[in-house]
Amino acid sequence: MGTTARGRIDKRAAILDAAYTVFAREGYAQAGVDVIAAEAGVAKATVYNHFGDKETLLRAAFEAVAADALARNMAAVERLAGPGDLRTILEEVGYDLIRCYCDAKSWALRRMLAAEVGQFPDLLDIVQGRVADRVMESLADRLARLALAGRLRATDPLLAAEHLSGLLTGSLDRRGRYGTRDIPEDELYDVARAAVDTFLQAFGAE
Repeated sequence: MGTTARGRIDKRAAILDAAYTVFAREGYAQAGVDVIAAEAGVAKATVYNHFGDKETLLRAAFEAVAADALARNMAAVERLAGPGDLRTILEEVGYDLIRCYCDAKSWALRRMLAAEVGQFPDLLDIVQGRVADRVMESLADRLARLALAGRLRATDPLLAAEHLSGLLTGSLDRRGRYGTRDIPEDELYDVARAAVDTFLQAFGAE
């Protein structure tokens, strides 16, 4: 890759990161392209050259963070295919999924979605369709494999995945106060262990 092409990619990444930061801090309506450009260390014209307008930049920033969240969540779910003690594996995967949920950018993504979805309903497709639904389907697939191996009792793997996800993340908005409070690591581990314990009571093999 040439120097010019790499420089363009680096500038694009810097703009997206800066845009996400500014949108999360100030909200879409109040966020100025000049502020985003300054945060990214580029000229205002460079932002427009890459993205055209502020709406396109908002969607691109959502897509970039969503892609990163998808990769991290999928990497956690993939570990369910491994051998070993099922409870231990579920607790480790559950903890990793909780960490993804409690990542600063993930908190900001959910807050921004709640604030802007009325004006930009397609943002829900980016977050729900490209991340949440795909992670849930992958989790259901892994649980189905465990059920086929006789390690779980799950006649409806998608329902089991929804229950596990709810147990893992259901209390986190309250505990983390929508990202304004750092949840201690030992508390995150406790949430994961309690979630897995309840899940196995419902779906554990006889």
